[in-house]
Amino acid sequence: MNHMMEAPELIEAPLSREELAVRYEKLCEDPWMAKIDGKIEIDVWGRVMMTPPPAYKHGLLQGRLIEILGALGGGRVAGDTPIATSAGLFAADVTWASDAFVRAHERDVAPQQAPELCIEVVSPSNSRDELDKKRDAYLASGAREVWIVYPKSKRCEIFGPNGKLDGSAFPLDLSQLFK
Repeated sequence: MNHMMEAPELIEAPLSREELAVRYEKLCEDPWMAKIDGKIEIDVWGRVMMTPPPAYKHGLLQGRLIEILGALGGGRVAGDTPIATSAGLFAADVTWASDAFVRAHERDVAPQQAPELCIEVVSPSNSRDELDKKRDAYLASGAREVWIVYPKSKRCEIFGPNGKLDGSAFPLDLSQLFK
């Protein structure tokens, strides 16, 4: 059956995490969407938000974060991780998830729980409001930490459930992040 036929006539309330995850899974299965290059996210009203692939420098920084996080034992690192939150379905630029999290969610197309660490690398198209919304959504969905990485000013803001932190609880050397 055509999944477009299954949609309600209108969306009367924000979509749940489960509904967002189902919509994202259907997008991933759609052969036409597979031809689109870029990041896809969905807001709580079901609207698809697309951004072009990141600039090369952005991708290099994502790669560096993946290298650094790879030194952590007991978990796995991923890029562009879709996470269904109560604020929308967002694709975190980089995530680290414990082995237990991976075992619990490895079959999910878009987990409804955030991995322990979610990282957003700031792009010129990002707004403060957007980054605050993503940070709060990841933390409300179970992330222990959220990092906002600023490539231009070469800094990293680290947040936990109780607000901004002075440093990360993850035993990492971030001194080489912007090398």
